[in-house]
Amino acid sequence: MAIAIIASIILVFVLLIYLEVRNKRLLQTVTNTNRGTNSERNLVLRLLKLGTPAVTIFHDLYIKNPNGKFTQIDLAVATKVGLIIFEVKDYSGWIYGTGYREKWTQVLTYGRNKYRFYNPVLQNKKHIEDIRKQSSQFQNLPFFSVIVFYGNSEFKDVSFIPKGTYLIKPHRIRRVLKTILNENPPAKYTNKNEVVGILKAAVENSNSTKTQTQHIKNIENMLGNHRIFE
Repeated sequence: MAIAIIASIILVFVLLIYLEVRNKRLLQTVTNTNRGTNSERNLVLRLLKLGTPAVTIFHDLYIKNPNGKFTQIDLAVATKVGLIIFEVKDYSGWIYGTGYREKWTQVLTYGRNKYRFYNPVLQNKKHIEDIRKQSSQFQNLPFFSVIVFYGNSEFKDVSFIPKGTYLIKPHRIRRVLKTILNENPPAKYTNKNEVVGILKAAVENSNSTKTQTQHIKNIENMLGNHRIFE
């Protein structure tokens, strides 16, 4: 009996190592194992395991705007119906918000603690607006916005989510992909190589420390926290 138990433990341990190695290799077909957040990398893996081709997934993009500033996008997927832009969030607690209001609310400890955060629907809408400016072709391509909430959160009262925008938990990714791909006509790409080239260049931008530093400074300047003295 003891030998059987030990053998079972060893088997489970070997299986876990095998799965870890397999996931790592699968992830590396798209991105580095230390790039972005754990949740972003988990989303990449989910997409790959659902059959999304690795060459169509672009992780951690930095889009350069005409003013020289950068817009950071968590994930973009090129599909037959257009581009899907993902925004990944990590929150716990109850989530309250409407699609058109600037601030949403996170409620913790049964209402005793409340925190405001920027509306992710508007945030990803801005990401799409910025990426559209990269090419005249993008002006006419369909874009879909998917905001994925990781963490132990619950959409307590969220409403007025615009058409073409989806707010989901990670386990619903298959459902939303199926909805987008099945309910929309094929996109009229005029130059697929241009699309891939722009998205690849945006991924390469994030390899630059200077780019990341500038992006952080842009966010700090926008928030203005460094101009508050208490």
